[in-house]
Amino acid sequence: MKKETGMLKKHNSLITVGRLLLLALLVSPLTNAFSQVRLPKIITNGMVLQRDAKLNIWGWASPGEKITIAFNSKRYKTTTSTEGKWLVELPAMKAGGPHRMTISGKNTITLEDIMMGDVWFCSGQSNMVHQLNIHDVTYADEIANANYPEIRQFLVPTRNSLTGPIDDLADGSWSQAVSEEVRPFSAVAYFFAKKIYDKYHVPIGLINASVGGTPIEAWTSEEGFKEFPSVLQTIENNKDTAYVNAINRKARPSQPPKQPEDKGLTGPKPWYAIDFVPKDWRTINIPGYWEDQGAKDLNGIVWYRKEIEVPASMAGKEAKVFLGRIVDADVLYINGKEVGNKTYQYPQRRYPVPASLLKAGKNIFVVRVTNYNGKGGFVPEKPYCVFAGSDTVDLKGYWQYKVGAVFEPQPALPPGISAQNQPTSLFNAMVAPITAYRIKGILWYQGESNAGKPVEYADLLPALINDWRTQFDHPNAPFIYPQLPNFMEVNYLPSESNWAILRESQLKGLAVPNTAMTVNIDLGEWNDIHPDNKKDVGERMALAALNIAYGEAIVYSGPLYQKHSIEGNKITISFAHVGGGLITDDGEELSEFAIAGDDKKFVWAKAKIEDDKVIVWSDELAEPKYVRYAWADNPDNPNLYNQKGLPASPFRTD
Repeated sequence: MKKETGMLKKHNSLITVGRLLLLALLVSPLTNAFSQVRLPKIITNGMVLQRDAKLNIWGWASPGEKITIAFNSKRYKTTTSTEGKWLVELPAMKAGGPHRMTISGKNTITLEDIMMGDVWFCSGQSNMVHQLNIHDVTYADEIANANYPEIRQFLVPTRNSLTGPIDDLADGSWSQAVSEEVRPFSAVAYFFAKKIYDKYHVPIGLINASVGGTPIEAWTSEEGFKEFPSVLQTIENNKDTAYVNAINRKARPSQPPKQPEDKGLTGPKPWYAIDFVPKDWRTINIPGYWEDQGAKDLNGIVWYRKEIEVPASMAGKEAKVFLGRIVDADVLYINGKEVGNKTYQYPQRRYPVPASLLKAGKNIFVVRVTNYNGKGGFVPEKPYCVFAGSDTVDLKGYWQYKVGAVFEPQPALPPGISAQNQPTSLFNAMVAPITAYRIKGILWYQGESNAGKPVEYADLLPALINDWRTQFDHPNAPFIYPQLPNFMEVNYLPSESNWAILRESQLKGLAVPNTAMTVNIDLGEWNDIHPDNKKDVGERMALAALNIAYGEAIVYSGPLYQKHSIEGNKITISFAHVGGGLITDDGEELSEFAIAGDDKKFVWAKAKIEDDKVIVWSDELAEPKYVRYAWADNPDNPNLYNQKGLPASPFRTD
C-alpha cells in the first residue's frame, strides 16, 4: 500500500510539474518567442532615422541577454529586461548616409542603407491613403520620372486592436521613390516630401499609417480621451470581446437576406455573351444615375449594353477603358470577356484591355452595375472612354439598359461594432508600436468621417494633437493638416453645412501651438470625395512645414479671419496671413460673402477689398450683425486670396 501511495505521489508530482511548465509557456511566451534578438518591423534595411535627435533602437530577446549595437564606429550595450525587452538610446547624428548598423546578442542582425534625415508621420483616412498609383493618369510623368532614392516610405499595414496597444506591426518595409516603386506612395505625402527635399536635399522618411473611412477617435490613445468620459466608457466596454461579439450578433440578420437571381446570368445566355440578342431594353444616358432617368427607388442589378465602333488603328492593340466612377459595384465585359471589376464605389474605374480583344468595327461593351442604396449608376463629369496609343473612342452617350435583379428592402437592424472605427483601435495597432521612433513632425489628413458630428471635432482634434505629441515624446512636434476641400453639390443660396462647420472646427485647431492648417477650398471636386489634385495639397502642407518646422520666414497660409467691426450697414473684416495683400484670384468682384441681422437670416452680400481688409454690406440690411464667407459644402466661387496665391479659409462670425 505504501509503495502504491509513493508511486501515486510521484505520478501526481509529474503531472504538477507538467502543468507548471505548460502554464509557464502560456503566461510567459516572451522567453520562448524571443530566444533570439528580434527588431520591430519599422527598424529594418533602408530606414530613415531622424537627424539631430537622440535615437531609440529597441527590440526583444531572451531575458537577461546582452545586446550590443555597432553604429557609426561606436558600440552601445544594454541588457534585456525580465520581460524580454531592450532599448538603446543613440546620440544625435547629422543628415547623411548610407550607414550600416549591427545588433548582436545570441544572434546578429545587420541593417544596411540607413539614412539620417527627417521623418514625418503621415496619418488619416483615404485621402492620405490614396497612392500615386490611383492617380497615375494625372501624375504619369511624375511616376515615370521619379528618381528620389532618398525619399522613402514605410507603409504601415492596416490592423486594429480593441483590447489595448500592440507591441509591433504586422509587417512592413521601407521603399524608395524611384520610378515604379513610387506608385504605392501616398500622393499627398510624396508631393510634400519632394518639395522639402528639393529645397534641403536631406533624406525624407514618410511613415504612412492611414485607413480609409475612419474617424479621428480611432487614432487617439486611451490616455488622449481623459477629458471624454463617455468615450472612455466605450473603450472599456470594447475591451470585453464577449460584449463586442454579442453586439455584432444582434446586428446580423438571423437569416442571410436572400437576394433574387440575376436574370442577366441565369437565362439561356448571359447578357454579356457576344451572341446574346437583347430584347425590350430601355435607353439610358452615361454618365448619370438611373434614378434620374426613369428608374425610381431601384436598388439592385442593372445591365448596360452598347455597340462601340473601334477604328482599325486600335484593333489588336493593348488598350485602356476609363469608366469614371460607378455606384456601387461593376463588372465590365468586352466582346463576351470580363475585363475588370470593382466591388465598391470609390475607386476610379481604369481597366486594361488585352491586345487580342478589340477588333475593327463593332465591339460589344456590357457593364453589370450593382447598387445597394441611394442613386445607382455612373458618376457625372468623369472620364468615360476607351483608348489605345493616340486613338480615343468616347463612351458617353446613350446606352441600352435592362434590370437584372431588384433587391427587396431589408429590415432595420441595430448597429454593430466596426472595430476599425472604434476609439483607440487604430492607435493601438498602427501607431502605438512605433511611438518610440523619433520623428520630425506629423501630417494629418482626416475629417470626412467626422462630418456627421462636426462640432465635436473642435475638441477631438486638439486632443489628438496633444496625445500624439505625448506618445511620440515630442511636446512641440509640428502638426500640419489640410482643411477639408469643397465637395458635393453647389447650393446657390446661403445655407447651413456640416462640412463648413467641420472646416471651422479644423480652423479652431490652430489654437494649439506649432500647428498649421492649409486651405483647400479650391481643390475639391463636387462629385468625388477623393479629388484628383493631390499635388497642391501636398505642396501647401510643405509650405506650412517650411515655416513651422524649418523656420523659413515665408507666407504659408491663405488669409484667416482675425476680427471684425460694424459701422452702420457695413461689416469690416481683418485677416491674418494677408501675404502681401488681399486679391481676388479671378480679377472679379468678391464672391461668397453673406450677412445677417439679429434673426440670422443670411442673404448674399456685396464685398470689396480696402486696405487689406474686406468690407461687406447688403442694401437689404440696415443693421447687419453677422457675416459668413464660403459657408457651404461646396461654395460656388470662393475667390478671396492673398498675393501668394493661397485661398482664404471659410469662416463665420455668428
